[in-house]
Amino acid sequence: MQAALDAGLEIDKFAPRLAFFFNGHNHVFQEVAKFRAARRMWAEIMRERFGAKDERSWRLRFHTQTGGVTLTAQQPHNNIVRVALQGFAAVCGGTQSLHTNGFDEALALPTERAARIALRTQQIIGHEAGAADTVDPFAGSYFVEALTDEVESAARGLIAKIDELGGSVKAIDFIKNEIEESAFGYHERYRIGQDVVVGVNSFVEDSPEVQDILRVDPESEHQQVTRLKAFKADRDVTVVEQRLEEVRSAARGTENLVPVIRQALKDRSSLGEVCAAMRDVFGEYKPTF
Repeated sequence: MQAALDAGLEIDKFAPRLAFFFNGHNHVFQEVAKFRAARRMWAEIMRERFGAKDERSWRLRFHTQTGGVTLTAQQPHNNIVRVALQGFAAVCGGTQSLHTNGFDEALALPTERAARIALRTQQIIGHEAGAADTVDPFAGSYFVEALTDEVESAARGLIAKIDELGGSVKAIDFIKNEIEESAFGYHERYRIGQDVVVGVNSFVEDSPEVQDILRVDPESEHQQVTRLKAFKADRDVTVVEQRLEEVRSAARGTENLVPVIRQALKDRSSLGEVCAAMRDVFGEYKPTF
């Protein structure tokens, strides 16, 4: 955000076009509070920190995907309920678009049947559950309002710490450690039984259900490799190399990368080649332990 402002862009020219991608988990009230806190924080940060005047800049636009980490390979049909609850919470929290996972995605790519159930789950939430009938349906609930305040307070503390460290790039080790600590705690609570996972650490079955999973035909991989080879054969290699060098040159300086990347792709550079060109200049993040 600050980099765009430093480059001379006006906040209200680009902020209304920003969007986020959030994840949804099982605890309905915590998830609703999380999304509500994010919306409130965005509006306040845009107004107070960045001076946005356009109301469209204050609106948090976000997509939600139900949480893959919450899906279990054991008793996989339980995931249908999990996905429904997560989707319901996301809609009640104000998401603008929603992805519902297939119940068998802890095992493989979803089968057509699983994908259809995921779609019907969205449609039931949208047309039968009443979740979309009103804006902010949990507003005024003491429990949800208190949770919203709690989530916002903790999030603002993390933002303050990142600011103190000099911004997100300089704070990347701190951010990585916070994510890893959260992930460890998430699974440790399940391991010791502090949190119940139905079918995994409680209500287990002696005879595991054998799921019919999607098995991708290896021929599709060969077809994709063939298409890529044909794509690379049908282009001007000299022009591609020139465009990739222009990407590297822009990356070394302060030039806007977007136009040169677009031109490189237009002249048939692959995404992998463009990323590799930027990697030549920026290098790769190596965590410190």
